[in-house]
Formats: sequence, C-alpha cells, structure tokens
Amino acid sequence: MEPFVTWQWCESQVEDFVLVDSRWFWDRSGFAAYRQGHVPGAVFVDLDTALTGEITENSGRGPFPTPEDFAAAMSRAGIDGTVPVVAYDDAGGVIAARLVWMLRLLEVPASVVSGGIQAFTGKLETTVPQSREATLLPRPWPAGSLLSTEELAADESSLIVDARPANRFRGEEPEVDRNLGKVPEADPRRGHIPGAMNVPCRQHLQADSTMAPPEVVRETFAAAGVLQAADVVSYCGAGVTACHNLLSMEYAGLRRGKLYPGSWSAWSRTAALPIETGSTAKRPSPNL
Repeated sequence: MEPFVTWQWCESQVEDFVLVDSRWFWDRSGFAAYRQGHVPGAVFVDLDTALTGEITENSGRGPFPTPEDFAAAMSRAGIDGTVPVVAYDDAGGVIAARLVWMLRLLEVPASVVSGGIQAFTGKLETTVPQSREATLLPRPWPAGSLLSTEELAADESSLIVDARPANRFRGEEPEVDRNLGKVPEADPRRGHIPGAMNVPCRQHLQADSTMAPPEVVRETFAAAGVLQAADVVSYCGAGVTACHNLLSMEYAGLRRGKLYPGSWSAWSRTAALPIETGSTAKRPSPNL
C-alpha cells in the first residue's frame, strides 16, 4: 500500500478500510474539531492518548507507547490489522503520518490522505460512528527502527535528518514544547543535533497541501545527501512530523528509515549532549 493516497482512491475502493481522523492542535481539542465535522465514517484517534507513551523527564514529548497500549488503542478504534487504514488531518498529513508510520512499522497496511480534510469535496458529518469490533494483538516495535538518545549519541554512521522548519533548526525561534507542562519548565536549548541536515517536512507539500510528485520529493532529499533511507535517522521536535519525512522517503522510492522518537525535546534537555546552531556548514556525501 502506498504511503499517500487520494480521496479519489478512497472512493474507488470496493474493499473495506478504516478511515481515521487524526487532527491535532497545540491550543485546542482535536476531538472537538472532529465533533464539529468530519469525513463520514471516520473514527477519531488522539495523538496524545493513543499514539504517545508515558512522558518522563528524559523521554521527550512524544515517546512511543508500549506495544500493549498501542494495540489496545488501535482495537478501540476498530483497527485489527486485517484491513487497510487511511488517515487524514488538516495539516498536509504531517500529523496523520505518525499513526500511519507506526502501523506500517508493524506491517499493517496504512496510508495518509494527500491534501487531508481540505481536499474532501463531500459533506461532513457530526455524528460519531460506532467503531467496528476489533482486536489488534500486541506486536513488538521492530528492533533497530526506533533509536534512543543514547543510541543516537553513539551512532557515527547514520545520516540524521531534521524535519523542523528552518528557523527552528537554526535556533532562531524558541521551541514550541516549552510551556506544555508535560516536560520540565526550563526552556529547551535551541538549535539542532550536530551534523544533522534540515529537510523541513512541509517542503514536500504543494500549495494545496497535497504531496508533490515523487520525483520532486526525491530531488529534495538528494539535495540533502539522502539517496536511500536505510541509514537515515529522522527527528523533529517530538517525533511526530519526523514520521512524515519517513513516509516521504518511502513515497520517493528510498525505502524505510529510522526514527528518533525523543527528537529535539529529548536531545536538547540532555545537558551533556552537544548542539549546533545556524545552517549545516557542509552537506555530507550522499549515503550510498
């Protein structure tokens, strides 16, 4: 199943699939937006409760849930792994990508709807549908797919790709997780992981928030030295939009990369770890 599909693809399907609304906002409830209007038949999956594990002082803002907790959340949403999952948001897919990449990591067929709810031309509904009965059995996260802070700090061979906007990568803007109350109140340091290349995930979107053609996305990654994803570690602020870069690499034919779930919210709060500011001084050689 392709990482990104269209509403036209959804309408053409004769076989069953689970449609998920995965909208999320910093300052308001995603579920409230869902109740105000969603694509007919969509169930809601919450980023904070279903796709995030226990947050500790050193975990960063977006740790993965345990396989047992994730399986339970998916079961409640009607996802059992036997039918495809299609997820949308209203942010060009950069939020929905977290759920989709997690499912694909477990070999559950899943895709993001390119263009999201803005591209849907039908009438929205406000009724909450009954989710189908489902039981997803816990499956361990594949070894080597998720890197801890310690593993990344010791990694000297991977190409590290930062999905955040360029101004945050350069350290010109404060990090957005500083006042959420889920992590220590002190402001995280600004900048990026030394040696990381900046490939803002929203760079893959066209003006209407649909995905750019695969060849354009491939060229964007190539400009950052990424010719294949196997040795790439993707991160962002909290391990969410980094998943969009990972899906985009698959979409561009570069195969599957790895995720640093702790991302900048974990790295920046580990005082012993180095940081860099400004643009990357030298682009690394393309990974071969």
